[in-house]
Amino acid sequence: MTVALEIKNVSHKFGNFTALDDVSLNISSGDFTVLLGLNGAGKTTLYSLITRLYNNNSGSIKIHGFDVRERSVSALKNIGVVFQQPTLDLDLSIKENLEYHSSLHGLSFFEAKKRIDSEIRRIKLDDKIKSKVRALSGGQRRRVEIARSLLHRPKLLLLDEPTVGLDIGSRQMILKHVKNLCKKNNMAVLWATHLIDEIDMGEKVIIIDKGKVIESGDVSRIIKKTKTKNIRDAFNKLVGI
Repeated sequence: MTVALEIKNVSHKFGNFTALDDVSLNISSGDFTVLLGLNGAGKTTLYSLITRLYNNNSGSIKIHGFDVRERSVSALKNIGVVFQQPTLDLDLSIKENLEYHSSLHGLSFFEAKKRIDSEIRRIKLDDKIKSKVRALSGGQRRRVEIARSLLHRPKLLLLDEPTVGLDIGSRQMILKHVKNLCKKNNMAVLWATHLIDEIDMGEKVIIIDKGKVIESGDVSRIIKKTKTKNIRDAFNKLVGI
């Protein structure tokens, strides 16, 4: 399996506060991996380091073999990102938001149109492509952000709490859509959440607490190791809830 994301011994501080403490993890192509932790566990800080919003002063972060510090352009062109806070321009239409993103990635007009049309059909918003983002529901906006993150065909997709505040139907639709991308496109996905019901058996989970990775592996392995009945009980036992 190709290693899509390799993080080794990464720590990060804000003043005297340690947000991440010697974090190491690997994600392979085709993996849907859940980064599970309570709010404040360090998930967003880790994403900020991977995407170079923060500089990692310790350890290493590699995306498909490219170090994000030494070969930033080569590394970052392989990722798509959906941040926790919405980043769409509310006063532009869906089409205009996606066209702008395409131009930033250097796609030609015709290639951008083809990819935008394909992604809009995939997220079932064909009839709203000219609607302003402001008029969309929360779930629809998230679907547009995911579509936008895929336009340049990334090999690694990072999503930070992508379903927070959405209704059950929207959450399930987005989860199903992203998991299908892993299977069909062999894409690696790191899905950060504190919502345990978004995790299915057979998936890989990385549990982070107070900036440290305290357990990782297949759901069934973690349940067996913690001698619990389900991943919720295993998580609660590991983080001391």
